[in-house]
Order: sequence, then C-alpha cells, then structure tokens
Amino acid sequence: MQKRDIQSELQSQFNDVVSRLQSKQMFQSDWDIASFAIFFIFIGTVLLLVVLVLIRCCCCCCCDTADKPRRTKVGVDNYALEP
Repeated sequence: MQKRDIQSELQSQFNDVVSRLQSKQMFQSDWDIASFAIFFIFIGTVLLLVVLVLIRCCCCCCCDTADKPRRTKVGVDNYALEP
C-alpha cells in the first residue's frame, strides 16, 4: 500500500515538473521566485566562504613564517594587577 502511494506521488510530481517545463513557466507565483532567489543567494554565500577559507589556508601553508620578524611587546606591564 505504501509503495503504491509513493509511486503515484512521484509520478504526479514528475508530471508537474514536465508540464512546467513544457509551458516554460517554472515559477507560478512571486513566492516561488523569492524562495528560488533566497536559495541561490544562500548557496552562493556558502561557496564564497568556502573559497575564502581555502585561499586563506593555502596562503598560510605556502608562506614561510620564519622570514617575518617576531612581534615585540608594546607598552608597560601593570604590576597592580599581579596577586
């Protein structure tokens, strides 16, 4: 019984997609367009962040940190905070 329901549901969804492709009207309402845009903005943002992380990792791994001078401490110690 369940298999028959799933099969008929998949068939109806497939027919809906095919009819939309044939009519060349993929979006039936403004909400469809908005959800499609939000989805691709989210995917684009995630991909951009992944690319930035990969660039950062490649730059940190490839560059030699031994050539850079060490940072020296700037300022004075506050001995009043010592126990």
